[in-house]
Amino acid sequence: MILELRGIYKDYHQGKLIVPVLKDVNFSMEEGEYVAIMGPSGSGKSTLMNIIGCLDQATKGTFILDGQDISKCSDNEMSDIRLHKLGFVFQSFHLLPKQSALSNVEMPLNYAHVPPKERRERALVALDRVGLSERVNFMPNQLSGGQMQRVAIARAMVNNPRLLLADEPTGALDSRSGAAVMDLFASLNKEGVSILMITHDADIANHARRVVMIRDGILSESRKRRYK
Repeated sequence: MILELRGIYKDYHQGKLIVPVLKDVNFSMEEGEYVAIMGPSGSGKSTLMNIIGCLDQATKGTFILDGQDISKCSDNEMSDIRLHKLGFVFQSFHLLPKQSALSNVEMPLNYAHVPPKERRERALVALDRVGLSERVNFMPNQLSGGQMQRVAIARAMVNNPRLLLADEPTGALDSRSGAAVMDLFASLNKEGVSILMITHDADIANHARRVVMIRDGILSESRKRRYK
């Protein structure tokens, strides 16, 4: 089991008013799975992803990631987990505009104090893995949207995370580029990468092997695991 959520609640305070966002969420994911969490805007999916990504903590409940109880972790421990166990892919890429593709992919390794030679070698391998071995020295403004997202995926994978988290990964792409990114996710999953994706788009969710619905902060299984 790579991930388990038990009785997760998340409330926000607006003055004296308590606004419940997540309500008794129970969810588990096996290592090597490819799961999509699908829901409309305001359903709580981004809040849930922030908790799973160790960017926020639940109000109540237990969160186990790779055998570690995250609900008991300090901020520093959560930061370390984000660096070493999680990879993030966002809708808006979050690339450094004045850094090359190679430098962008090296960034997490820099934070992890990996020596420069190894850092470069691992970043080159990651870029080759996503089909960008001929674009390593290109700046983000020299790349298409699909290529920028591939750089972001290479950066997310360069530290060999236990879990890849993707937040609306095709939201800023045209349909052709989006399809290419989905093909890349399928290839990574076949290599054994665990992927958890959130999306509002049913067509994108259908690329996953299991789809879970979230609405009004409540999670429900939509379709059991399937294989392509």
